[in-house]
Amino acid sequence: MKVSTGVVRRRRHKKIIATTKGYRMTKNSLYKVAHEAFMHAGQYSYNHRRRRASQVRELWIKRISAALQGHDVNYSVFMNKLKKAGVLLNKKMLADIAYDSPEVFSQIVKSF
Repeated sequence: MKVSTGVVRRRRHKKIIATTKGYRMTKNSLYKVAHEAFMHAGQYSYNHRRRRASQVRELWIKRISAALQGHDVNYSVFMNKLKKAGVLLNKKMLADIAYDSPEVFSQIVKSF
């Protein structure tokens, strides 16, 4: 006797079709094409999470560099001095301080 996979297969297919709702052309209705699009979308999502992390790091560095413009010190020298002094502020915190309260950031810079 042949075993039918109708219910299981239909459930799996419906899940993929529901996930790809809103995709263009046949990518939202034909299972084979939709599954392919779903797999690619997952890979793009994974890659772009890493890209977003590096873009945010770039933004922090740019904000710190911009805040250092009037202090006659560049980013790399400033970060080196912070590291040697044992200051435990990371790039994210420094960028937030530089953006939200420049006077506090100026005091940090002048302390070195």
